[in-house]
Amino acid sequence: MQDKIAKVLVTEEELAAKVKAIGAKISEDYAGKRPLLVSVLKGSIVFMADLMRAITIECDIDFMSCSSYGRSSKSSGVVRILKDLDNDINGRHIIVIEDILDSGLTLSYILELLQTRGAASIALCTLLDKPDRRKVDISVNYPGFTIPDEFVVGYGLDYGELYRNLPYIGVLKPEVYTD
Repeated sequence: MQDKIAKVLVTEEELAAKVKAIGAKISEDYAGKRPLLVSVLKGSIVFMADLMRAITIECDIDFMSCSSYGRSSKSSGVVRILKDLDNDINGRHIIVIEDILDSGLTLSYILELLQTRGAASIALCTLLDKPDRRKVDISVNYPGFTIPDEFVVGYGLDYGELYRNLPYIGVLKPEVYTD
């Protein structure tokens, strides 16, 4: 796998420090509350696993799975819910945990959907942000790293279900994902 990576964009150490800082901020902001962390599968699972251990207050977790990419490196623009939440979120404080904010289309759809279900509040936490690709305006309450418009994998992010297990965020060599 390593030979398919052009460069390391975010190291293991940088990831660990950022996750710890975001966990501390969430713990401070939600003191006295019990937020529901909603992981958008599959890419955010590694980030959420580390993040929830960095949060020092009570919290619950749930999962959603959406697709707009398939086996492509570009979003189709059509969002499909593959797995919905198991919990009722009416009156709950929700923190959506996402691996990467790219065009914003998928996240915009998810946030609007959750809002219609009566959440007390909805915040967004994203590990990576690619502002150059944004098509809709979205605010990130708990940002991780701002990255350039490069195709990244690792730490949960994939290409064709591969590379999720890399312990860092790396830039995939273009010849791997171009036809």
